[in-house]
Amino acid sequence: MTFRLLTASLAFALAFPLHANAQTPEERGLEIARTADARGDGFGDFQADMRMVLITKRGDQAERELRVKTLEGKGDEGDKSLTIFDTPRDVRGTAMLTFSYKTKDDDQWLYLPALRRVKTIASRNKSGPFMGSEFSFEDMRGQEVEKYTYKYLRDEACGELTCYVMERYPTDEHSGYTKMVVWLDKAEYRTWKVDYYDRRGSLLKTLEASDFSQYQDKFWQPAKMSMVNHQTGKATDLFWSNYQYDTGLSEADFNQNSLKRAR
Repeated sequence: MTFRLLTASLAFALAFPLHANAQTPEERGLEIARTADARGDGFGDFQADMRMVLITKRGDQAERELRVKTLEGKGDEGDKSLTIFDTPRDVRGTAMLTFSYKTKDDDQWLYLPALRRVKTIASRNKSGPFMGSEFSFEDMRGQEVEKYTYKYLRDEACGELTCYVMERYPTDEHSGYTKMVVWLDKAEYRTWKVDYYDRRGSLLKTLEASDFSQYQDKFWQPAKMSMVNHQTGKATDLFWSNYQYDTGLSEADFNQNSLKRAR
């Protein structure tokens, strides 16, 4: 989720233009995505704390505490993010750096303090699990509009809200997914649910977000994100807190050296 996704990259626009009925489902979906992405622009940088709870099929739980830092991209560049593990002791200091791009493969590096080395995450391996969770390395990167094609499906009730339901299809040949089905509320275009389909076209995982709060009178962020793997019975909950914007992060905070000194 990063988590301008898994966190901020999940917000969409308030309404369709008057000519929406003349659009194809693909055109309508793309227009929603573009407008939504524009609504997330201008955050500069943010930091947040995260508690990750790994849940086995039996219900056993293990917890990890992390920090996430994100720097907004400019031009054709996507966002840069740094995720740092603080606990438990055996993973403390582990850090992941992600450079997202709009029109080419993202770059991801993982620092493993026990080995004192930086490992490059190859494109073909990004569908693998991130640190034993039900989130993949792919899920942890920026969700740039250009990384997908889109198709609007329908409007649907989401509890007390009404949601747009749309499909998006990864353009990356190494993606672990054939498609995602996304539910976004019409009031604020927060993403409440995403179904992920594997390379065989079978339902693999479902992400649900909840307890949204607004920051700087513009940016909506969830306090909880839950990913359930329907094929293994495992789940991962992410609890977000202490969102801070405009913290003074710069390019110097996002390089391979910053991985090694992350504490």
